[in-house]
This record gives sequence, structure tokens and C-alpha cells, in this order.
Amino acid sequence: MKNLKVTLKRSLIGSTRVQRANVAGLGLKRPNQVRILENTPAIRGMVRKVIHLIEVEELDA
Repeated sequence: MKNLKVTLKRSLIGSTRVQRANVAGLGLKRPNQVRILENTPAIRGMVRKVIHLIEVEELDA
């Protein structure tokens, strides 16, 4: 199974409450913070909601 490397690239200033909740759910708190997450449908949905704020790479497990 592939993992996702998710990096917060933009500030959350000016974002909606739902977008902030999705970023927090991904485990990101500050710009340039990186998390390695499992590639599940739930994570993919959260990423899709905030794709304009983050950068995503697929990693081989």
C-alpha cells in the first residue's frame, strides 16, 4: 500500500472553519510541516477539500 506525504504549504489565515478542521484532521498545524499518512479513502477526501493549501506526494510503503 502506498503512503501519502502531505505538506502544509499555505497559511490557514482566511480559510473556513471546515478547511481548518480538515487540516487539523490531517495532523498539520504550521506551514511546511510534513506528515506521512496512509492512502485511505477518508484521507483522500480530506486532502481533496484542502488541496489548494497542501502539497501531496505518493510514497512507496
